[in-house]
Amino acid sequence: METEKARNGNPILYGIARGFAWLMLRVLMPVRYHGKEKLSGLKGSFVLISNHLHALDPLILAYPIPEQCVFLGKKELGKNPVAAKVLNRLNCILVDRHNMDMEAMRACMKAIRAGKPLVIFPEGTRHHEGQMEQIENGTSLMVLRSGVPLIPVYLDRPMKFFRRSNAYVGDPIPYEDLREQGVNRESSEALNERMRETYRRMVSEYGSFS
Repeated sequence: METEKARNGNPILYGIARGFAWLMLRVLMPVRYHGKEKLSGLKGSFVLISNHLHALDPLILAYPIPEQCVFLGKKELGKNPVAAKVLNRLNCILVDRHNMDMEAMRACMKAIRAGKPLVIFPEGTRHHEGQMEQIENGTSLMVLRSGVPLIPVYLDRPMKFFRRSNAYVGDPIPYEDLREQGVNRESSEALNERMRETYRRMVSEYGSFS
């Protein structure tokens, strides 16, 4: 029961986190959103992916979404028991990035079936380059199995105090043709390449100042 309750999130704690996000993203580390309206028409679950430049990037991705999001984070974040409990209450699923973590995969699929937005950094850790190249296979496997929209967000530079950065919401990445081929290593790697190509285009169009 405790795990189930945590997966539903703690509304009070999540509300406090949203208040903190407002302060950070509107005042201290301002972020301008481009294409945010592309998220408003989505119904039910979807997977939101992004390049990862700063520890507070999850705030950028979750802030414009009114529903409570579920986050995928590296298991190292939960080494401290107190941190692990707080992250659990904030709907964070901790995953072993370099191995097939079936427990985390099942938790993500359960969140998707419950209609929750899922926030993922496919590279698995922070990279200071804007272009996404080193992608773990778990994201593509999850998307192919679920069939939910895959929405890319490009962050142009790391957040800094009193300097504006930008978040660009892209169009959904198509993959129905890959899903028809079955969920396997080949279709997963093909979807990874589509994600890479999407971010190459976004870097080329919007620039990178990291």
